[in-house]
Amino acid sequence: MLTLPAELAACPLLWPGVTLAAYAIGTTIQHRLRGLALANPVLIAILLVGALLKATSTPYAVYFAGALPIHLLLGPATVALAVPLVAALPLLRRSLSGVALALVAGAALSVASGLLLVKALGGSSSLALSMAPKSVTTPIAMALAQNLGGLSSVAASLAIAGGILVAIAAKPILALCRVRDWRAHGLAAGTAGSGVGAAHAIRLHQTAGAFAGLAVGLNGLVTAVLVGPIARLCGF
Repeated sequence: MLTLPAELAACPLLWPGVTLAAYAIGTTIQHRLRGLALANPVLIAILLVGALLKATSTPYAVYFAGALPIHLLLGPATVALAVPLVAALPLLRRSLSGVALALVAGAALSVASGLLLVKALGGSSSLALSMAPKSVTTPIAMALAQNLGGLSSVAASLAIAGGILVAIAAKPILALCRVRDWRAHGLAAGTAGSGVGAAHAIRLHQTAGAFAGLAVGLNGLVTAVLVGPIARLCGF
């Protein structure tokens, strides 16, 4: 078991550098594997950083404090997802009613399924309320879970895990269902997979990226409105 020297562990550039390097390695691996969905750069980066923390006996709190600058960029990165939307505004106007219906249905189903799944398996109320906002982007998921009485750290983990799962599975599932409309791909990725899913959609197609960015922002708003009433209806 290795132990980092105190001077190195306290270096302000260490953990941001480690995080970016891990993501760069993940991107390289996915490129070498010709875009294989399972070789998701976020998943690879999490595994690499986690292995390093374990190998060096570094507490997560130390890592998080050091990598805080990257965490603070989550908000601006989410806003930046709206950039592809500008080019797709005419298409969005023609699809507005369908988009609104899909977002409300997707948000409601995500919240209800998370709550009821945990309840059916005998999980605690705290875990269920942390699961409820699993499909929104990480900063919003953390805030909603905390306001509901859940655990923000669990909500963040579920949001990231869900995004990775969507990035891996969305395209094959939609292809199996014969869904070929890039608008539908983008809405599904952004609604179910938050920022990670949206980032994956952007790499697939410009229209998919635009609708995914829209879904990330509006899904956070719709979920914030619906999560409380749905939680009460489900007995929480």
